[in-house]
Amino acid sequence: MSMQPMESGEIPAETVRVARAAFPKGSLAIRVRDELGPLFRDEEFADLFPARGKPAWSPGRLGLVLVLQFVEGLTDRQAAEAVRARIDFKYALGLDLDDPGFDFSVLSEFRDRLVEAEAGRRVLDGILAAAREKGLLKTAGRARTDSTHVQSAARQLCWLELVAETLRSALNEIAQAAPDWLRAVAEPDWFRHYATRAEDSRFPKSRAKRDEVGLRIGMDGTRLLEAVFSPGAPVELRTLEQVQTLRQVWVQHFHQVEGKVRRRDPKDRPPGAMRLVTPYDTEARGSVKRDTLWDGYKVHLTETCEPDAPNLITNVSTTVATVPDISMTETVHARLAQDGRLPGEHLVDAGYVDAHLLVQTRREYGVTLTGPVAGVVSHQMAADNGFTGDDFTINWDNQQVTCPGGKTTTRWNPDHSPEGTPVIRVRFNSGQCRPCPVREQCTTSSLGRRLTLRPREEHEALRQARADQDTDTWKERYRTRAGVEGTISQGVQRCGLRRSRYRGLAKTSLQHQLTGAAINLARIDAHLTDTPRARTRTSHFAALRPAELMLNGAKQDQPPN
Repeated sequence: MSMQPMESGEIPAETVRVARAAFPKGSLAIRVRDELGPLFRDEEFADLFPARGKPAWSPGRLGLVLVLQFVEGLTDRQAAEAVRARIDFKYALGLDLDDPGFDFSVLSEFRDRLVEAEAGRRVLDGILAAAREKGLLKTAGRARTDSTHVQSAARQLCWLELVAETLRSALNEIAQAAPDWLRAVAEPDWFRHYATRAEDSRFPKSRAKRDEVGLRIGMDGTRLLEAVFSPGAPVELRTLEQVQTLRQVWVQHFHQVEGKVRRRDPKDRPPGAMRLVTPYDTEARGSVKRDTLWDGYKVHLTETCEPDAPNLITNVSTTVATVPDISMTETVHARLAQDGRLPGEHLVDAGYVDAHLLVQTRREYGVTLTGPVAGVVSHQMAADNGFTGDDFTINWDNQQVTCPGGKTTTRWNPDHSPEGTPVIRVRFNSGQCRPCPVREQCTTSSLGRRLTLRPREEHEALRQARADQDTDTWKERYRTRAGVEGTISQGVQRCGLRRSRYRGLAKTSLQHQLTGAAINLARIDAHLTDTPRARTRTSHFAALRPAELMLNGAKQDQPPN
């Protein structure tokens, strides 16, 4: 299909008349069209379609349909039916009352085009651009960011199900590509073990019996791989997607010891960032955060938080589940800078903050990064009167450090941490520490006290941040960050944020861009109708909490969303 630009332009007069009569108080779709106008132009999606071919339905209108679909939690069939039958949808899209709409499969095809061109951000950006033009988007003040887990669309599998389903899916793909070859190669027992889904199997309960089943699956998969990569096998079988997945899973979980297939020891398996968890979504990864274990992805939401404007999501980033929050801070700032949406202050969870980022964010982006930083951790803290690194006096200009006992060292060696960040190694020798009267409060090492310092700017920024976060002023200001948890809750309840509708990182990322766009439309509508923001519910017992305990942490005292 080719794209033939069709501007929605003016809404047909008859559509306006009927919509006004049917919705005298308006609806979300009507109010958004009245306030923001046509949100997307066809030219914005011109690169997704060939220049020649059968004309496509307006991509600008399809973009709006996708957002409205997420606003109301509709399936593709329901969304297409809404375009065909609902007057407020026709009003928002600028359609005649007798417009037949499109087949529901068009939405899936359009999403595929957005994924292939990595164009999902255009939908979110289009709404933000319209909001900025109307004065509804304010980014110069404060913003807040948090992440949440996202379950893969593929069912979570235990280890036996993983290896069994991986082998079964490879057998099914080979059966389509080379049925005669597989019929000659397959063992008779394979039809009994792998003809049906692994979840239909009754795996034994005892550990020993389950280990036997796992070993049998490992040997069967190894025999299949040896057959596929043998000289007499059809060459095209080696490039089949599920065969490649089988090979990868088997390398990760099995190896041969003296010619026999054995399961790898847990310490001999690859890290979680590389390890496959299901053959049906090879980009999903397993992760754990406190008591939550999941297979899939993680989404980071950044939103404005100004009292006199709607809180709008300005950035959505989706990663695999194993990517830590700390690695996303720079990514989020770079994206906000590119889009001209950097805040003056960025409120984040502890997972997004370290000394390096405190300095870098201020220096490169002019943004104050506000979030809890880790306290001083050392074995000296176990003693009530032990000396920590903060008890030492540092002369940065002369590269000297003086200990609480009055001894000074010049053993100052620039180095790098295991993570590759610059550090400074400081050492007091044993001759200085052994006769010291406060040695027991400082070190038990026979070699003397060791210190690891960050570069001066980072060291001072970290000490200042630790001092600030103990003040009531900082705690009161930081309470605003907790409102982003309400945004995550809205995304979960309204748009199914924590469950991917699709398989793969790219499609899951598109889902989250559409979710952010849908939440923004809902919030703009709430702003237009003067709907008050929901306040955090407080239990009757929590309401009795003494005032001096009210600043113990943002998670206990959340402000309005």
